[in-house]
Amino acid sequence: MEKIISTENRPIKLWLKDIEAGALEQAKNLANLPFVFKHIAIMPDAHQGYGMPIGGVMAAKDIVVPNAVGVDIGCGMCAVRTSLTDIDTETLKNIMQEIRLTVPLGFKHHKSKQRKSLMPERTDDMKIVDAEYQSALTQIGTLGGGNHFIEIQRGDDGRIWLMVHSGSRNIGFRVANFYNHLATELNKKWKSPVPPKWQLAYLPLETKAGQHYLKEMAYCVEFALANRKLMIERVQAAVYHNVRAVAFEPIINIAHNYAVLERHFGRDVIVHRKGATSAKKDEYGIIPGSQGTTSYIVKGKGNPDSFASCSHGAGRLMGRKQAQRQLDLKTEIKRLDQQGIIHAIRGRRDLDEAAGAYKDIAVVIKNQADLIEVIEHLKPLAVIKG
Repeated sequence: MEKIISTENRPIKLWLKDIEAGALEQAKNLANLPFVFKHIAIMPDAHQGYGMPIGGVMAAKDIVVPNAVGVDIGCGMCAVRTSLTDIDTETLKNIMQEIRLTVPLGFKHHKSKQRKSLMPERTDDMKIVDAEYQSALTQIGTLGGGNHFIEIQRGDDGRIWLMVHSGSRNIGFRVANFYNHLATELNKKWKSPVPPKWQLAYLPLETKAGQHYLKEMAYCVEFALANRKLMIERVQAAVYHNVRAVAFEPIINIAHNYAVLERHFGRDVIVHRKGATSAKKDEYGIIPGSQGTTSYIVKGKGNPDSFASCSHGAGRLMGRKQAQRQLDLKTEIKRLDQQGIIHAIRGRRDLDEAAGAYKDIAVVIKNQADLIEVIEHLKPLAVIKG
């Protein structure tokens, strides 16, 4: 831990030396919420989000805050180690080409519905999930845009790894927006003490709205995992078709946008992780780097001060438009080409996902040495961006 801010109703514990003004203001808002338990934890990749900083962890008593989960519910990482120890550039290119044919990218969906057996089971009282279900059948196994990616990497031991970063697509977005809007309207009705400008409207767990959100949010977390699993299967198929003699180890999975009931400091609380991942004692996790930088397989230390959490990545250093304006295209391409990485930067608009737009992942990892142990360093070989 780098420092503690004690000026608000609850302490703010930070795992970074410098935090941008907007993110700090949001952290202070969190620390002044009436239902916050113990303290607020801010991870080393933190930056400003909507309502709550991305890279923030909040434990709450008897309530849930939709905006403290975010719009891409269940977004997270899957990684798989293969038996391969070598893969040449031409084979890599062929694999990436096949992936692009089987995994829709950006706003693209499958042209036909995928099997219902791939989807999580629905239960009663899932109004938004039910409304979006048929559309979701064309979205499962699709990458999406933004910072989502598929990457082929090499580990410390020379083994080849496969990694996917993606979320719950439109179904998570719809659930998040519906319940944040509902919470906002109900908070007005209840004359909530939380200022609307904070964008932190809440739902008590004792209400039907609170219970319905938890149920639909949990479904979206499961859908996001199912989405990543299907993409991993199709990435594995592309590798197999081009290599043949290959075996795959079990998937490592970790989500970083969700709220869940956990026990901390002797009390059951709803832990909100927005751009943060669980890092319980000996729990395996994934902290990806930015495009062209190292990713990490880690093991949690279960640090109670972070509510057994750690960062979800490097964290943005500059906004998307700012990166497109300020970063030098030739420099960013050269950075990747010199490492021999098959990458996705072609023009200026791609600079929003260049390494220069993100914090130094090595520093981010160093700042959370009390939260995680690094198990494996993964160097990128080829990347597909959404």
